[in-house]
Amino acid sequence: MSTPRDRRELIRAKLPPYEHPPPWIPPHERENNPDYNSDIRQFLPRSLKLQRSKATEQLGFNIRGGQEHHCGIFVSKVMPNSEAELLGLREGDQILDVNHINFENINHSEAVGVLKSNTSIDMIVSDFPYGYDRTYDKTKSLASSHQQSSRR
Repeated sequence: MSTPRDRRELIRAKLPPYEHPPPWIPPHERENNPDYNSDIRQFLPRSLKLQRSKATEQLGFNIRGGQEHHCGIFVSKVMPNSEAELLGLREGDQILDVNHINFENINHSEAVGVLKSNTSIDMIVSDFPYGYDRTYDKTKSLASSHQQSSRR
């Protein structure tokens, strides 16, 4: 006989590495301090449903990343007052799935194609700022190597 616990869906979430609380916040003040948040629920995947009247209508957000950059697809900008912003999409969110298409190992151009070709977009996203920051690693290393080579 199965129990309610057996029927629960397992949620897999990528969590950032553990960071110790800032030393300047005493333990008894951490729970209500804005500089410290131990609630991991903010990193759990969430669903958003974006509706457009036609496929040529703007999405209301930009993306960056992709398999060719060795990272996932991340929201790089959300236009103010767009439906995407009103639904809670945020810069740094990783797009995990769009209309049942896995976005964790997809090329950037393919991801753009999926997003732009649909008027009804069911997305699963997750707040994963550490992964989003990785999308800038290549840009930073290229800029630093360019600066070093121009000094020679």
